Amino acid sequence: MGDAVPRMKLGSQGLEVSAQGLGCMGMSYFYGQTKPDSDMIRLIHHAVQSGVTLLDTSDFYGPHTNEILISKALKDGVRDKVQLATKFGIRMDGEIRVVQGDPEYVRACCEASLKRLEIDFIDLYYQHRIDTQVPIEVTMGELKKLVEEGKIKYVGLSEASASTIRRAHAVHPITAVQLEWSLWSRGVEEDIIPTCRELGIGIVAYSPLGRGFLSGGSNLVDSLAKDDYRKALPRFQKENIERNKILSDRVNAIASNKGCTPSQLALAWVHHQGSDVCPIPGTTKIENFDQNIGALKIKLTTHEMAELESIANSVQGERYPTGAASYLNSDTPPFSSWKAE
Repeated sequence: MGDAVPRMKLGSQGLEVSAQGLGCMGMSYFYGQTKPDSDMIRLIHHAVQSGVTLLDTSDFYGPHTNEILISKALKDGVRDKVQLATKFGIRMDGEIRVVQGDPEYVRACCEASLKRLEIDFIDLYYQHRIDTQVPIEVTMGELKKLVEEGKIKYVGLSEASASTIRRAHAVHPITAVQLEWSLWSRGVEEDIIPTCRELGIGIVAYSPLGRGFLSGGSNLVDSLAKDDYRKALPRFQKENIERNKILSDRVNAIASNKGCTPSQLALAWVHHQGSDVCPIPGTTKIENFDQNIGALKIKLTTHEMAELESIANSVQGERYPTGAASYLNSDTPPFSSWKAE
C-alpha cells in the first residue's frame, strides 16, 4: 500500500520525504469546527500507510492543539516512519496576531513544540512568518544553534521574500521554503521560486487546492461554517466569487475531459512544476486524501498545462486581507542594526 507515493529529495541537505505531504492545520484550526481526534488519528495513520510521510503542523494551529493531536498519532512506532515539520513565529496577544523571531522566543518555541509533540527532534522547523523587527540573521543564528544541539535537523522559512531567503541561507542552509502555490496563487513564480532553485532549496506548496476552492468550487463558500477563516479572505468575498467561479468551472470542465477530479487536476499542475516541489494538501476525510494521492498518477500535456495557466490569470482578489504578514512584507532590518539586549 505504501508504494503509492514516490519519494523525493527536499532541498540539498539530505532530507527525503514523500512526493506529496499532508497539511494538518484544518484538523484543528481555521476551517470551522474541530474534528474528533480519533478520526484525525485514523486519517494520519492511513496517510502514513499509503506512503505519505511528510506531516505539516505549527504551534499556531489551535494554538498548540494540532501539535498535541500529532503527538497522539505518532505513538507505537509511527514517529519513525514520518518526517515531521512544524513552525514557530506567530502568537496571539489577546485578539492581536503577533509575529516574533527573537532568539529567546525561537528557543522557547522549539522546546515547547518538542514537549507537546513528545519527540526528541523536529525534522523540519520553519519560521512561520518573518519578524520584520529582527534581522533574519539573528533568527537564523538561533536556529543554527538548535541544529547543532540536535533539537532540529533542517531549517525552513514560510512566506519569505527572495532577499530574506538569500540572507537566511547565508547563515545556515535553508532546506525548504513553504509558500502558497497553486493555480490561483502564482505570484511566487517571479522571484521566490527562481531564488529557491538557484540556492538548491526545496519548495513546499501549501494550499495547493486554493483553500478548497479548486476542489469545492464556488459552492464551497455557501457551506463554510460561521467561524471559518476563509470567510475573511478577499477571494471568498461576494464581489470576487463570481469572477473566481469562472476559474473553478473551467478547471471542472478540463478535469471532466481528463477523467479525473478537479482536485487531482489542480494538484497535478503543482506536481508538474518540478521534482523539487512537494504539495501538502490538507483534508479531514480519508476519501479526499485517497483522491488527492491519485493526483500523482495524472500526466498533463503541454497543451493542458498551457490551458490551465491561461485561466489561472483570471483570479480576482488578494490572497490575504490588507496588512497580513506574507512574503510581500517580509524584509528585515540589516544585521548591523541589531543590538542584543
